[in-house]
Amino acid sequence: MSIFTKIINRELPAHIVAENEDFIAFLDVNPNAKGHTLCVPKQEIDKVFDMSKDHYLKLMAFSHDVAQALEKTVQCKRVGMAVVGLEVPHVHVHLIPLNEMKEMTFQHKVTLTQDEFAELAKQINSNL
Repeated sequence: MSIFTKIINRELPAHIVAENEDFIAFLDVNPNAKGHTLCVPKQEIDKVFDMSKDHYLKLMAFSHDVAQALEKTVQCKRVGMAVVGLEVPHVHVHLIPLNEMKEMTFQHKVTLTQDEFAELAKQINSNL
């Protein structure tokens, strides 16, 4: 069972931004930038291209909606997207508010308090 499945099952806490029957979005606990959000299918699938085409397209549509809310919430030049999948064996889309390329490198990190995470999640959700 992946760490994301534990979040989906509410066995681990997360700052949830959005959720529907098939997907969940929550703030990354080790963010590259303020607002760094993960969009995750509730079905545990290791690789993005192992998803059915329909499920993949629904994940992209869900991610699109979350990205638009992020852009309304966090001041940035654009929201970048990455699907890497090496660190957790469960498909996830990284949505990262970007002002500089270094924020997309996964070597640049920011620190937020739990209160800042909670408030940010609430603000993003209100822009959905």
